[in-house]
Amino acid sequence: MTQTQRLDVRELINRNPLSRFQKLIIFLGFCVIALDGFDIAIMGFIAPTLKLEWGVSNHQLGLVISAALIGLALGAIFSGPLADWLGRKKIIINSVFFFGFWTIATAFSHNVEQMMFFRFMTGLGLGAAMPNIGTLVSEYAPERQRSFIITVIFCGFTFGAAAGGFSASWLIPQFGWHSLMALGGILPLLFAPLLIWLLPESVRFLVIKQAPAARIRAILNRLYPGQISDNVTFILPAQPAAGNAMRIVLSRQYGFGSLMLWLVYFMGLFLVYILGSWLPTLVKAVGMTVSQAAIMTAIYQAGGTLGSLFAGWLMDRINPHRALGIIYAVGGLFTMAMGYAAGSFALLCMLAFISGACLNGANTGMNALSARYYPTQARATGSSWMHGVGRIGAILSAFAGAEMMALNLPFESVFLILGIPAALRPGGEGHLCGRSSSRRFNFPRVCARSVIAASGPRCNRRIAPPSAANKENLFHILLKRKTPATIWTTPAGDIPPSPFQPSAKETIANSIPLAYMENKFHNTIETEQTFP
Repeated sequence: MTQTQRLDVRELINRNPLSRFQKLIIFLGFCVIALDGFDIAIMGFIAPTLKLEWGVSNHQLGLVISAALIGLALGAIFSGPLADWLGRKKIIINSVFFFGFWTIATAFSHNVEQMMFFRFMTGLGLGAAMPNIGTLVSEYAPERQRSFIITVIFCGFTFGAAAGGFSASWLIPQFGWHSLMALGGILPLLFAPLLIWLLPESVRFLVIKQAPAARIRAILNRLYPGQISDNVTFILPAQPAAGNAMRIVLSRQYGFGSLMLWLVYFMGLFLVYILGSWLPTLVKAVGMTVSQAAIMTAIYQAGGTLGSLFAGWLMDRINPHRALGIIYAVGGLFTMAMGYAAGSFALLCMLAFISGACLNGANTGMNALSARYYPTQARATGSSWMHGVGRIGAILSAFAGAEMMALNLPFESVFLILGIPAALRPGGEGHLCGRSSSRRFNFPRVCARSVIAASGPRCNRRIAPPSAANKENLFHILLKRKTPATIWTTPAGDIPPSPFQPSAKETIANSIPLAYMENKFHNTIETEQTFP
C-alpha cells in the first residue's frame, strides 16, 4: 500500500531555482504592467491635440485625468476581495479585457463628457490589473528573491509609458489621437487570450481553496518536472485561522500594519504624482527653458527604473522595512535639496535623478512589502487596498499642486514642503517594522495559532502563561528547542526539510517563544493546529 506524503508548496518553491515556467510568469506579469503603464500615460500624450481640436481647457482635461484615477482607486479596492474569492487569474484576465475594450471606446468619444465616462470605466480595469498581477507573481516567486522579482515586473510600467510616448510621436501626426487610443485598446485585447493560455492560477491560492490535487499537480509539474509524485497531498504552513479576506486585513493581527501601508503608499504616490505633474512648471518659473524643463522631468522619471531594481535588491538582503525607510529618507533629503539648486541646471538634474530613483523605487518596493506582509488568503485584498488608498493620494496631488502654485511660494519653500511627506514615511515604515515579526520571511505578529497548517489529526491545546516560579525554566526548555514529545508525532514518509524552511519540530520550538515574547505574557496562547 502506497503511503500518501505531504508536500509543502511554499517550501518546494523556496528550495528550487527559478524554472523556465516561473520566468514565463514573470514575463507575462511584466507585459500586463507595461500595458497598464501604456494606457495610463495615453492622456498625457493626446492632451495637446485635444486642446487644439476640441478647444478644451486645462480644467476639463484635469477632470478627464481625475476620472481615470478615481476608476483606478475603485478598481483596486473592489478587485482585491474578488481575487481572494474567485482567483487571481480570473480577475487579471477580465481586467485586461475590460480596460482594453473601454480604451477602444474612448477612441470614438465625441466630447469631454463621453471621454470622462470612458476613462473612468477604463480606470476600473487598470486598477484591478496591477495589484493582482503583482500578487500572483509574488506567490510564484521564491521568498529569497520575491522583492527583486516584483520590482522587475513593476518596471514594466515605465517601459509601457515610454513605449506610449514613442508610439504617440509617430501615430498622432500621421493618423490623429484616435489611432493611439485604438492601439492602447487593441494590444490588451490581443494579449488577453495569451494570458488565458499561458498564465496559471496561483498554486498557493489553489491549495488554500482546497482545489483538486490533480489540478495543483499539473501546475507544479510544469514548474518542476519530475519532482512531483502522484501520491502527494499539498499543504501550506503558517496560515492564520480561516476567515474572510477583508476581516484578515482589518484584524488585530494585521490592521495596524495595513494602516501603515496605506499611509506610506498614500504619501508616496502623492509626492511622486505632484512632482511628476508640476516639476516642469516649477523649474520654468526660475528661468529655465521649456527644453530644460522637459529634460529634467524625463531624468526624474528615468531614475525610477534604476531605483526600483535597487530597492528590490536591497529588500532581499536586509530588513525590507528598514530598506524602504532608508530609501524614503534619502529621497526626501534630495527632494528638499532641489530647492537650493535652482542656479545650476546640471546639479538640479542630478538631484532630480536621485530623488526620482529613491521615491519611485521605494513606491515600487511597497508592492513587494505588501506581498510579504499578508498571508495567502488575504494577499490580493491587502495589496489591492493599498493601491486603492494610494491612488486617492494621486488624485489629491492634482488639486494640491494647483493650490500650491496659486500661492506663489518661493522655489525653496515648495521643495521643502514636498520633502515633508518623504520625511514622514520612514516613521510609518518603522511602526510597520515594529509590528512585524523579527523573522525574515514569516508573517507579522506570529502567534501559536498560526504556526503551521498541515494535514493530520487536530490538536487543540491551551498553554497557560508561565508563572513567576517556572517562567525561567520554561524559556530555558523552549529556547533549547525541547518541547514535550506529546505535542507532535512524525509519521514515516514526511518530506525532508529544506534549507529554507525549518521542520515541523523546529517551527514549533521557534514559534512558541516568539509568541510569548510578542504577547508579553498578558494573554493565554491557544494552539488550534493540525500537526503531523
